[in-house]
Amino acid sequence: MRGMRRHWCRLSGVYDWTLPGRVMCLVWMLFSMHALAQTALATDDTDVTLQKELQELAAAHHGKVALYATQLNTGKTVGLDAEHVVQTASVIKLTILFEAMEQVRAGKAAWDEKLTLAKGDGVSGSGILLMLDAPLQLTLRDVLTVMIVMSDNTATNLAIDRLGLDNVNARIGWLGLKDTHLYKKIGKPASGPMPADQPKFGLGKTTPREMATVMERIGRCQLEGPYVEVTGEKAQKIEAEDEAICGVAMKMLRNQFYRETIPRYLEGLDSTETGSGIASKTGSLNAVRADVAIVAGKSGPIVLSIFTYENADKGWTVDNEGEVLIAKLARRVVESWSPAGLDGKTLVPGLGLSPVAGGPVGTSK
Repeated sequence: MRGMRRHWCRLSGVYDWTLPGRVMCLVWMLFSMHALAQTALATDDTDVTLQKELQELAAAHHGKVALYATQLNTGKTVGLDAEHVVQTASVIKLTILFEAMEQVRAGKAAWDEKLTLAKGDGVSGSGILLMLDAPLQLTLRDVLTVMIVMSDNTATNLAIDRLGLDNVNARIGWLGLKDTHLYKKIGKPASGPMPADQPKFGLGKTTPREMATVMERIGRCQLEGPYVEVTGEKAQKIEAEDEAICGVAMKMLRNQFYRETIPRYLEGLDSTETGSGIASKTGSLNAVRADVAIVAGKSGPIVLSIFTYENADKGWTVDNEGEVLIAKLARRVVESWSPAGLDGKTLVPGLGLSPVAGGPVGTSK
């Protein structure tokens, strides 16, 4: 270590090995290591010019910003604190939807199975089920639809009861996500001991990059593996069944009701599209605004995962500063990577992309 320090000092032009010289060397060494780390993080696929523009937008915000975006067909990426662990708010509901897709695929659940909304199940916050007369029967598809489209909290709890909290978190682990977790149902006491960090994050935690992974899996229609390779008619049957499952989820996400964040400035870019070119899930708390989406750019699909937090503006209007900032960041990414705009016709299961490693057509082992 001593020899390495002396080497760094010679590189810096510091040859004085007295105490003041050592201090100067240490400062220079730490600065240089930080610069090297930043360079390593900016891979060949990082859009450095765009990243600088996003940093300037984020710097003017009265709060904090964490962001990850990637264009799936080109591999372009950009990030601002993409690995920072943040509160999910309702964005964590994407993991519940993904677990439902997997259980339907495995035959453990069915879209048309009946769930019962009982008296006392209703919880406050977003959604409409709280206002409906109970008992009431709904299909699993209906429950998940209002959970995604209207971010219904009561529906979320019904889905967690049916699918299993532990199953959702096991699926998150299967995806390889280290900093994403669903802690409990909404507005209900925990069924067991909570992790020590639950009070800090509330309903759930994640990072922009990890939640982008969940959305990408849904969009690409990459359902459970590992796989035994199959071919011919059997492969075609499995592929069709997977596409049907993913199509149900994609329809929910394309019809998401809250459109003041990522879709805000984008949906007018292409008036010829049929159906929305954006599939998204939002999340909101007093000081948090977040949105995770697939945007069907004409030059290729883009996954955007944007979180604003510790926001000074805690208002609940469409002009909330955090919401407007997310919209501006999203617009800048899409204008840079898909200047011709959106094409809603490409927002289909698989996103028109070739299969990638780890997601071939096959049957689960």
